[in-house]
Amino acid sequence: MTDSDLRAVDIIAKKQRGESLTRREISWFVQGSARGVIPDYQISAFLMAVYFKSMDLRETRDLVEAMIASGEVLALKSIRATKVDKHSTGGVGDKISLIVGPLVASVGVHVPMVSGRALGHTGGTLDKLESIPGFRTDLGPAEFERAVKRVGIAIIGQTDKIAPADRKFYAIRDVTSTIVCPPLIVSSILSKKIASGTDAIVFDIKAGNGAFMGTASQAVELAKLLTRVAAMLGKRTSAIVTRMDEPLGHCVGNAIEIRESIEVLKGRWVEDLVTVSLALGSEMLLLAGRAKTRSEALTLLRSALLGGKGLQKFRDMVKAQHGDVSVVADPAKLPRPRATVRLLSPRNGFVSHIEAMEVGRIAILLGAGRVKSEDDVDPAAGIEFLKKRGDRVVKGEVLALLHTRNARTGRRCAGLLEKAISFSSRRPEPRPLVIGKVIGDGLKQLDGAGSGKTASLR
Repeated sequence: MTDSDLRAVDIIAKKQRGESLTRREISWFVQGSARGVIPDYQISAFLMAVYFKSMDLRETRDLVEAMIASGEVLALKSIRATKVDKHSTGGVGDKISLIVGPLVASVGVHVPMVSGRALGHTGGTLDKLESIPGFRTDLGPAEFERAVKRVGIAIIGQTDKIAPADRKFYAIRDVTSTIVCPPLIVSSILSKKIASGTDAIVFDIKAGNGAFMGTASQAVELAKLLTRVAAMLGKRTSAIVTRMDEPLGHCVGNAIEIRESIEVLKGRWVEDLVTVSLALGSEMLLLAGRAKTRSEALTLLRSALLGGKGLQKFRDMVKAQHGDVSVVADPAKLPRPRATVRLLSPRNGFVSHIEAMEVGRIAILLGAGRVKSEDDVDPAAGIEFLKKRGDRVVKGEVLALLHTRNARTGRRCAGLLEKAISFSSRRPEPRPLVIGKVIGDGLKQLDGAGSGKTASLR
């Protein structure tokens, strides 16, 4: 059989029956999707078939390789040192890349990042960075390599040349409810990361009601698939499972998450953001060979954070990618909302829970994400929590600020947000943010990072 004998409809039907696709069938379908030969409705049908029938390990590896082969691979040959990337499976308020990337780069590790946009209820690093006036996430291969070599870090999106098939699949997955599918998640993540020229990857696998993996056991299974396929493709990896039941940090949106990231890099100790950043950053330093022990890695990162080296590296990255560096000194120059609505506490007590997935959905309604793939994102839209889990509240006190284009939308979303917040008469017990590192078929708690407390690291 030659390629001319292959038909998209037959491949879709084969997968719908639960049969394994051959390497050639997968490659043909992916290449045709990238070139625009296969229409979106057939891509949607293919993704739906994979969603319901899944793929085995070999098929998943073949899908990753086909995604990579659909475009260019950035070898970054001029950078001889080990290059390490970090990837999160998606969360609400997850701005960790904006903090840990510059921190790791500031202690001498090269960090090439190819990131994504908002997907489902989760935010996108690219949308956040593009809220900085002038910031370019579309650097060409040569520009990207120069920026990583000179600055130590650059964060870009998929261009037409980097895994273009995944770019097509990614957009369609977002609007066809085929997001939560391990083979599709793995192929999307690894195709971007490997095409970006990285040598090693630290995976932040989110678990909880605000994540694509609802439980720690599901997160472990995804981590195992990611690390196994990456190993088959010659990449060294580490996988950490972190909690995503509630939004990370105090801000959910784009410009406001940039502002909060800058504040953390300036020394504001936001407990959950710093905890997760240190846990992931220490793994990155270990993979890069920059530190021999976790204790040494944590010391390096803490020093970079408190000494301002991470902030300077963030500023250097913004400048290298043509952004307005003045926003680093004055985040008030970031886009500002047309309307802000306050959400007041309906009772006395303690905040006991904030439903992360619902917060993500509300942020989309405010304009911070996309309902349809072609929707524009409002860089100033989002939610700013003044109270989080464990905080005491008084009736009538401001719980959150909702930023949007018009007050009517803000008021409607404030009613939805109130329902997403739970209260109790007693302060809830603290829960670990870092659940553990995936070792074999289980989880191992990280020294100094498993409790969700960072006081011992200061």
